[in-house]
Amino acid sequence: MADLFDISPDKQPAPQPATRPLADRIRPARLADVIGQDAVLGPDGPLGSMLAAGSLSSLILWGPPGVGKTTIARLLADETDLAFVQISAIFTGVPDLRKVFEAAKLRRQQGRGTLLFVDEIHRFNKAQQDGFLSHMEDGTILLVGATTENPSFELNAALMSRAQVIVLQRLGLKDLELLAQRAERELGRKLPLTAEAREALLEMADGDGRAALNLIEQVAAWKTDAPVDAQAMAQRLMRRAAKYDKSGDEHYNLISALHKSVRGSDPDAALYWFSRMLEGGEDPRYLARRITRMAVEDIGLADPAAARHCLDAWAIYERLGSPEGELALAQAVIYLALAPKSNAGYAAYKGARAEARRTGSLMPPAHILNAPTKMMKEQGYGAGYAYDHDAEDGFSGQNYFPEGMKRPVLYTPVERGFERELKKRLDWFVAQRLKRGG
Repeated sequence: MADLFDISPDKQPAPQPATRPLADRIRPARLADVIGQDAVLGPDGPLGSMLAAGSLSSLILWGPPGVGKTTIARLLADETDLAFVQISAIFTGVPDLRKVFEAAKLRRQQGRGTLLFVDEIHRFNKAQQDGFLSHMEDGTILLVGATTENPSFELNAALMSRAQVIVLQRLGLKDLELLAQRAERELGRKLPLTAEAREALLEMADGDGRAALNLIEQVAAWKTDAPVDAQAMAQRLMRRAAKYDKSGDEHYNLISALHKSVRGSDPDAALYWFSRMLEGGEDPRYLARRITRMAVEDIGLADPAAARHCLDAWAIYERLGSPEGELALAQAVIYLALAPKSNAGYAAYKGARAEARRTGSLMPPAHILNAPTKMMKEQGYGAGYAYDHDAEDGFSGQNYFPEGMKRPVLYTPVERGFERELKKRLDWFVAQRLKRGG
């Protein structure tokens, strides 16, 4: 009986290896096995061409999470027989970098190069990024950085000039289906899902291969007598939150999509992108400000009521709050998308600012200057001014630009919406000005 409680070292059972995550077990062993990045890795792609020529350069891998950045970096090292060293910018400081560079120098002296993979490279500050340059130039390291942020905004120009940016794409449903099939071969069984549930599962991953494999691993562990349908699966799994960074690329990408959908008079697309931003946690007040900007920039005087609609919707949101107030903003988005469009006012304003910069400090013509003193009257201020209310049709046709300045044409209304009426008025004024020699 005593043997049951004997825990001496020689009596303890051998430790069992921990089960490796599915994502690690099916990690590609060759670049040809990487899913979803054929445009980059194929024979005509940038990485495929570099490897075929035997001249791999430093790289920045830019793409969303879960598309294979780390895997590609590791396999590039295998293909080129370089030592693979991985660090994360989040956890690595200057002393750690110094050790990495020293080890790479020693390795180089022994005849082997180093591929240094830096995850989240955009998190390094300018000084830390500059620290890589000399080691890249003398061949101590071949740098492969990975980032989910736009490199042109986040990385130094000096670093960017020494590395080629490789853009990796989010995985499509076909790519995720290939990944699921590979996982099923590894697991030795099919996922217990109906066809509809299987597609819904892959959509949950939102283009992220790592997320897809984590979901697949959860589903594969279910004990079921029959395939699970989409509704039952949704109850068991938590939908992955959509990728949205209110201060990063996704923020600017989605507001750009919303703005261009409104400009393109597509209310359905505009509502979709508006909703995507709300679902991602965007502040509705930011959206209220941006749609008001759209009203004055892309609709302008083609529908003068558009800006008023936006301001009213903004005020309603402030009074009601979320979620009821967001409906008012959504209705403003629909109104803007269907309103007649004109950027004539916006273009005229920009042109006027450019003329103002070009002409500097030219004085207004003397006849439209007030003359409150005798001396100013003697200087000709106000002389010859024609009071428009006394003129025929209430229009004198006088020149109001500085003397000697060629009259520019700034506002050119379009034949849409209310601006059609403004164009008629403008054309009449132009004709009268020519008739009266103005």
